[in-house]
Amino acid sequence: MSETSMETSVTGALPAPARGPAVPSMPSPAPAPALPATEDDGTTTARRTDVEGVDAGVGLTALLVAAARAIETHRHDSLAQDVHAEHFVRAAGACADWPLRIQEVPHGDDNPLWGRFARYFGLRTRVLDDFVCRSVGEGVRQVVLLGAGLDTRALRLDLPSDCVVFEVDRAGVLAFKQRVLADLTVTPSARRVPVAVDLRADWVGALTSASFDPAVPSVWLAEGLLFYLPGPAETFLVDTVDRLTVPGSALAFEAKLEKDLLAYRDSAIYTATREQIGIDLLDLFDRGPRPDSAGDLAAKGWSTSTHTPFDFTRLLGRGPLPEPNDALEGNRWVFAHKTRR
Repeated sequence: MSETSMETSVTGALPAPARGPAVPSMPSPAPAPALPATEDDGTTTARRTDVEGVDAGVGLTALLVAAARAIETHRHDSLAQDVHAEHFVRAAGACADWPLRIQEVPHGDDNPLWGRFARYFGLRTRVLDDFVCRSVGEGVRQVVLLGAGLDTRALRLDLPSDCVVFEVDRAGVLAFKQRVLADLTVTPSARRVPVAVDLRADWVGALTSASFDPAVPSVWLAEGLLFYLPGPAETFLVDTVDRLTVPGSALAFEAKLEKDLLAYRDSAIYTATREQIGIDLLDLFDRGPRPDSAGDLAAKGWSTSTHTPFDFTRLLGRGPLPEPNDALEGNRWVFAHKTRR
């Protein structure tokens, strides 16, 4: 994947979605085959991917991101605001003692988890918020959040009332999310449509049944998702997004370049996450070969740009910068716009 230089602003760094005519609806691709998680010895385990709610496995990482967004929200130099995030953390017993303010964190920003890593999630939230808002500003009215987790963009972004935000995730995660939001009595400015389905099942059928229109331009986010999936599942997902989109659509996703994730097992971020909150991210990530999804999209008629998170840290003046034995070194943020069929 090639990397491009940054411009003078976040929105300027991301190419504008190309506009194109709508086309007749296209057939849905076949559902993805079931892809069970495996241990290093090849045995199947349900521990990583089959936990329905937010109490364990990948679902628990949604609470980690929510806690990071809560901390970011209350910083004096906040990059992103999410006033709903802390309510998710408070509602889940698994994280009752997690901090929600940087002032509650021992050693503050020097803490690798709640300082540097949380700031990373704040930066990612800001950059993807800008990406969505710019696409909507260009006229896109369908937003699809793949592996939406506890994302609240439908509530906190100033989206037009004719915009539809599809939140695709497992039923247990979305049910927890809905219980918390119901107690808050909040009303989204856009239309919010939860789509309860496992991304290993027929999520295309579930999405189109929920009123998603493949003939209308759309913007898609796969935020913090793909490195939990086996390589073939990532390829299927990206190919499916391509088949479900017309010119004028956009996609942003996060990828990792490391050939050996275990090389960073003792990095400060992974160590602190394991020791402070009991989440072993390397045990959740898929360690198989990764596809070149940016290259595949380019071959299909998408314009793509690839950046490191540090590019945006330098641009915005806040966020993590490289350090030795850095678990973030291989992270890449890919922004793609479909320019032709």
